[in-house]
Amino acid sequence: MMSSFEEMNKVLSEQKDFFIKNGSPSVELRIDRLQRLKSLIMDNRYDFVDALNTDFGNRSNNASMLSDVYGIMPAINLAIKNVKKWSKPEKKSSNFPFGLLGAKSYVKYEPLGTVGMISPWNFPVNLTFVPLVSIFAAGNQVMHKPSEHTPVTSALLKDLCDKTYDQNEFATFLGGPDVGEAFTKLNFNHLLYTGGGEVAKHVMNAASQNLVPCTLELGGKSPVVIGKSADLKTSAKRIMFGKTMNAGQICLAPDYVIVHKDKKDDFIKETKDAVTEYFPDIKNNEDYTSIINQKHYDRLKNLLDDAVAKGANVDEINPANEDFSQQEFYKIPPTIVTNTTDDMKIMQDEIFGPILPVVEYEEIDEATKLINSKDRPLGLYYFGTDKKEEDNILNNTSSGGVTVNNVISHLQQNDLSFGGVGPSGMGRYKSFDGFKNFSNPRAYFKDVSFKLDKFFDAVRPPYKGNIEKVLQQLMK
Repeated sequence: MMSSFEEMNKVLSEQKDFFIKNGSPSVELRIDRLQRLKSLIMDNRYDFVDALNTDFGNRSNNASMLSDVYGIMPAINLAIKNVKKWSKPEKKSSNFPFGLLGAKSYVKYEPLGTVGMISPWNFPVNLTFVPLVSIFAAGNQVMHKPSEHTPVTSALLKDLCDKTYDQNEFATFLGGPDVGEAFTKLNFNHLLYTGGGEVAKHVMNAASQNLVPCTLELGGKSPVVIGKSADLKTSAKRIMFGKTMNAGQICLAPDYVIVHKDKKDDFIKETKDAVTEYFPDIKNNEDYTSIINQKHYDRLKNLLDDAVAKGANVDEINPANEDFSQQEFYKIPPTIVTNTTDDMKIMQDEIFGPILPVVEYEEIDEATKLINSKDRPLGLYYFGTDKKEEDNILNNTSSGGVTVNNVISHLQQNDLSFGGVGPSGMGRYKSFDGFKNFSNPRAYFKDVSFKLDKFFDAVRPPYKGNIEKVLQQLMK
């Protein structure tokens, strides 16, 4: 059943009233909500895996168990362990001389209220619950709009969350783009959107009508730079593991590779060996995930057709020489694209699939120039042991995060926050930074006692001459 604006707005009003009446939730209640989340996931993990497989047509059960079940646990455990510490007032220094006279300054992280959350289809469980950890830890309530592209998983999320949480804690609303559009017009205290940049513009525009602050987790073309000092075999294995996970339908997936021209052919050979090792066959291999639907399958095919029409070479890695023209699911084998040019859509748009352009360089500065010619990406990956070269690339580029000698792995580090920069996103979740992102850092100042009020006479009217000397002392 689809949700209406009026229905959603009623729940929002009830959540806001609940918050005003009950105030900031205790640390104990926050931990309880997180413990319930942990139980929800583990008790229903096989149902989640089955739902994901149904929605995708074929999605690796093992990969789902990794990403959408056990991959969420460290974030929950970290928050449970640290939420009490995170919630404590943060002491700050007070101006001279008032700090010496007993004045106190501190920041207290307080809940925002109700956070609206729009989650995507590519990791519909993980990208609902990992940010939810930060939102719950900060003491907020949640209204959630899951993706219509994974209807079975979305329905399961609603059913389980409705049973686990009171509607004033967590409410889920199903529906298509019309419901999503109405959802963005609600007067939340904060709105989190995870998805593509074009939709994000509409989300942010709608939110701006109510001055709702946004966290946007987007994507972009995350580059891989392979230095001459890199171990090509290991690099290829790590890159292709990240590229083939979820068939490349990951916001942090390596989007294109930049490698020295003398190493390019060897690198491509190693990618083929890696894929053959991971997937001796693909078409009926349950561990190789399908493209989510016909629309995205056609989009990826169009990227390849455009590249070929403009002179690119396309090398499909198909270890068992299978025929993919007739298939039950929307599978695309890992595909290497070379001889690319900047006017190809494949070098302009985020790929979000198992297609990997390989670009060559002669001097490493060419890699930096290529990266900087595009929007700032969500991730950037460097392979090599040359620290000077590594520093040169990372100091002269910008991205939401960096992994050296692997891909995506910075996302998996429990104590690192996750987010983009510029067109790849704004705001952060995970770890203490995520807790702060969904908190109001309320500034507190307690002035000196009433008995010391005479100290203010020097800067109060009626002024006795020029007070500049007093100000110079105070403003040191």
